[in-house]
Amino acid sequence: MAKYFFIAGEASGDMHAAALISAIRRRDKKSVFVGFGGDKMQSAGCRLVCHYRDMAFMGVVDVVMHAPDVVRNLRLARRTMTTEKPDALVLVDYPSFNLKIAKFCRRRLPQTKIYYYISPKVWAWKTWRVHTIAKLTDKVLCIFPFESEFYARYGYKATYVGNPTANYVKAFMKNNSQVERKSNVVALLPGSRKHEVQKCLPRMLAAASSFINVKVVIAKAPSLPTELYEQIVEQTREKYKLGQLNIEFREDTYHLLLEAALAVVNSGTATLETALLGCPQVAVYHVDCGHLLNLVRPLLFKLNYFTLPNIIAGKQVIRELLAYEFTADALKKEIEHLLLDDDYRRQMLYDYKLISDILGDLQAPETAAKLCCKSVKKHKT
Repeated sequence: MAKYFFIAGEASGDMHAAALISAIRRRDKKSVFVGFGGDKMQSAGCRLVCHYRDMAFMGVVDVVMHAPDVVRNLRLARRTMTTEKPDALVLVDYPSFNLKIAKFCRRRLPQTKIYYYISPKVWAWKTWRVHTIAKLTDKVLCIFPFESEFYARYGYKATYVGNPTANYVKAFMKNNSQVERKSNVVALLPGSRKHEVQKCLPRMLAAASSFINVKVVIAKAPSLPTELYEQIVEQTREKYKLGQLNIEFREDTYHLLLEAALAVVNSGTATLETALLGCPQVAVYHVDCGHLLNLVRPLLFKLNYFTLPNIIAGKQVIRELLAYEFTADALKKEIEHLLLDDDYRRQMLYDYKLISDILGDLQAPETAAKLCCKSVKKHKT
């Protein structure tokens, strides 16, 4: 019987960890799971010691304000691991917390195997972490092919196991391939956090509502109240003198992206989902003091692009309007480009297929589970 200790510090990590737990259980029905995570992990059979809602602190200010909680959670994780003595520690993204636990585990529980599933984005920033991750872990399980190449440049091995987002989208497409696009629907994906929606949605609305006979559909995050969106719509209507807007709210984002003529997407995993669902798009990202970002960008970031479709393809597939470039006027011009330029859309859709081919058909949870189970079994024997 193998015991696994999982740590996922946010909703997406909870989802990916739950899928991996289920895949491991299919291979080893006697395996036991304990850890930090969320409802999905619990439903998959993991005994939760701490819920991610008590540890999902974002940004420097938020972390400093909740410093006592962070320290308490670290102590709880160390204490639980010492008591449980797991055969394997599985870390899911969330690097600031997880690397501290990995260091503790390596020092105090040397018999425990350490796997990093959903590797931190060291290829984008904080590159120095690549050495720490490689030295503290037994296996780095990557979800992008270029991550393996990145680790190899530093002399380390990381294994590409497949991309969970590509897996989810392809499974969805099998049952929804007959959905037809509507030429008048513009989808707005302002993000899943309150701050993102407040900063991005007004400019999205101001740009999209400039077009006659366009139906604007806002992808609503299930975790945020409808009243927040309605308030922003009303405030934007007054600020930009927009008159009556044909607006709809929907939570079925994948269905929406299959129907929409184009999408305006807040940068993140949603840009990859939009690409894999074949919806032309423009990516936006709000940054406070955006001009300052332009000055420090070469010092902080190691990539030419910010969005996953462009990073995976190694070229500009979609337009990125980031920081000070993200204005209602610039966005309006890009929407017009997407609506009227057939060649532009056609090239984007062609590049989307290349991205899908690069990611391949590996089932990430199953591939990762196979590697984990094999390594743990070999270690125990």
